[in-house]
Amino acid sequence: MPFWQTSTGTGNGNATSSTNTTTSSSSTSSSSMSSNNSNGNNGCQQNQSNQLGETRSSLYYSTNAVSFVTKSLLPTRRRLRLDPPNKLFFPYEPGKQVRSAIGIKNTSKSHVAFKFQTTAPKSCYMRPPGAILAPGESLIATVFKFVEPPENNERLLDQKSRVKFKIMSLKVKGEMEYVPEMFDEQKDQVAVEQILRVVFLDPECPSPALEKLKRQLAEAEAELEARKKPPEDAGPRVVGEGLVIDEWKERRERYLARQQVEVDSV
Repeated sequence: MPFWQTSTGTGNGNATSSTNTTTSSSSTSSSSMSSNNSNGNNGCQQNQSNQLGETRSSLYYSTNAVSFVTKSLLPTRRRLRLDPPNKLFFPYEPGKQVRSAIGIKNTSKSHVAFKFQTTAPKSCYMRPPGAILAPGESLIATVFKFVEPPENNERLLDQKSRVKFKIMSLKVKGEMEYVPEMFDEQKDQVAVEQILRVVFLDPECPSPALEKLKRQLAEAEAELEARKKPPEDAGPRVVGEGLVIDEWKERRERYLARQQVEVDSV
């Protein structure tokens, strides 16, 4: 065999071997890179999933926090409507006990208890101090206050009362007897309806506020007198068709019957 053929064959063999080795190495490198890429992709996907979960979690807590803050900033929904809404008007008569009035109406769909509080319980009191109102029910409360004499000859317009009144409300279940302790037992359900500021009026100077105060006081007195009156007698009860029963007569007959039984037994 000529030397060039042997040489060529050897060279081709080496070349082939070298090519195969290179191809094998390339395949190994490719599979390794593919494996690395696959692992890298899986790692990226896992990281993305973790980040997504963290994002959702942070959004959930952020939403809850925003909702809580929003609810805390929103004004409390009022259960009562007051008239006047935020003031108590008193005639200015130094050294005397004067009266004010305020209309209170339950505007909610449930029974509501209300309660008065004042910063001067020794010189002020309310009638009634509290009550339970059915849905849509209203009343006029009377507030009594002793007016301190002015100091250093202060004028009426310079008089400023530091006394404040507060009306609180509490949702209750149906009709029940009002007791002030219910506000202490359910403190977390109590809402402050309004803080009322004292405003003095000149009784010698006619004004719309003074005229309205007089009307409300008259209505409050009428309501009080109506509550004091005993319930009217509805007359004899009618049972069945046209049968009239006199309760006192029936009770007397039963009493006489018992007396007769005792006499017969003796």
